Amino acid sequence: MRLWDKGGSTEESVIAFTCGRDREMDDRLVLFDILGSMAHAKMLGHCGLVTTDEAKALVDGLALLFQKAEAGQVTVTDEYEDIHSLVEAELEKISGVVARKLHTGRSRNDQVLTDIHLYLRYELKILAKETETLLNRIAELSEENKKILMPGFTHMQPAMVSSFGLWLGAYAESLCDDLQALANASVFVSSSPLGSAAGYGTSLPIDREFSAGLLCFDRVMINAAYAQLSRGKMERAVAQALSSVAFTISRFSNDVILFMSPGYAFVSMNDELTTGSSIMPQKKNPDLFEIARARCNRLQALPNEIGMMTAGLPLGYNRDFQVLKEVLFPAFDYLMETISIVKMALDGLVFRKNILDDEKYNSIFSAEEANSMVKRGIPFRDAYKEVAKNIGKVRFKARSLDEYTHTGSIGNLCNDKVKSRTGSIMAGISGPSPSEIFRKITK
Repeated sequence: MRLWDKGGSTEESVIAFTCGRDREMDDRLVLFDILGSMAHAKMLGHCGLVTTDEAKALVDGLALLFQKAEAGQVTVTDEYEDIHSLVEAELEKISGVVARKLHTGRSRNDQVLTDIHLYLRYELKILAKETETLLNRIAELSEENKKILMPGFTHMQPAMVSSFGLWLGAYAESLCDDLQALANASVFVSSSPLGSAAGYGTSLPIDREFSAGLLCFDRVMINAAYAQLSRGKMERAVAQALSSVAFTISRFSNDVILFMSPGYAFVSMNDELTTGSSIMPQKKNPDLFEIARARCNRLQALPNEIGMMTAGLPLGYNRDFQVLKEVLFPAFDYLMETISIVKMALDGLVFRKNILDDEKYNSIFSAEEANSMVKRGIPFRDAYKEVAKNIGKVRFKARSLDEYTHTGSIGNLCNDKVKSRTGSIMAGISGPSPSEIFRKITK
């Protein structure tokens, strides 16, 4: 079934090529397409564009279809070009010819964009929750290991005194910023394009605010032409948020791999989390974190990929937009799987104690030695020169963690502040489930 079919014939190879993987991607949109149609049907009745009885028949039929879809009984098969064709055809089987009025005042262009906004908003909320869980576990490990000192590096050289608490806490705060990126993307997609039709509105007296409210959108995309102009921009904003989370996980994975190497030996991993070699009996490899690093680095290219696919396109709908689903939708699965395995692996990390007893790291206490002289009234530049003369000649003394008092130091990590900010960000991310939207429409 093709909604645009006017009775002519189109080469099947052209149909197959232009559909691409759309049916596969549209399986993710089934519930959201039905919900968008329910809100639209209810709006048509509200505006008098269909009778009260017709609106009820449409909504009731779609409600039955929604329940079938929730049970996994609705799939976009080759019989249909896309999810929109399927829903309309199935609705006619349930409600009769009144289903032919469902598309009044609507185009597939605003229909699919509404589906995508609903889907991405929901997926962003789920991803944010998983990211928050990872953040909280890293923050817990930071607190548990805050007294275990380690060297901090600049230019890959031992530089200052650090701790596993400080190292882990840095990644917790980085994920907090990533949550803000997800929240910003969520604000973008929590806007309703429904009613913008093919990008130029409609002469029918529809009520866009009414349908937006039923779908729990925060606002309406005001300019009808902007709804289509936002394509590519919207997907790229979401991709950048995913890329931000991936960036943090990639850097963390790289640190773990580096710290597990013999030159560092700061961290080890439980045997059940490592793999081996087919030829070298001694090997225990951190493959898990290497794959996580590669996956996350791959996601760094996603915003640019979307940008290249949509750069220079003219105003209005272009079929190029269809392919955006193929690169963006699976990225959520890819990142969620990575977060899940990294989160599991955290409990298998073992942090080495007494690292700083090694003589080669003694010089990192030199800055603390200079600071001690400053506390006695010696100008820092004089203290710096004096301490520099003794590098490699004397053994500097480690300082108590109590001497590190400022916010974010090894003696005052302030992970509670990061977690408090995290809670505030999460409270601002909307992403109602399909069931929640369904209850609002049908109440």
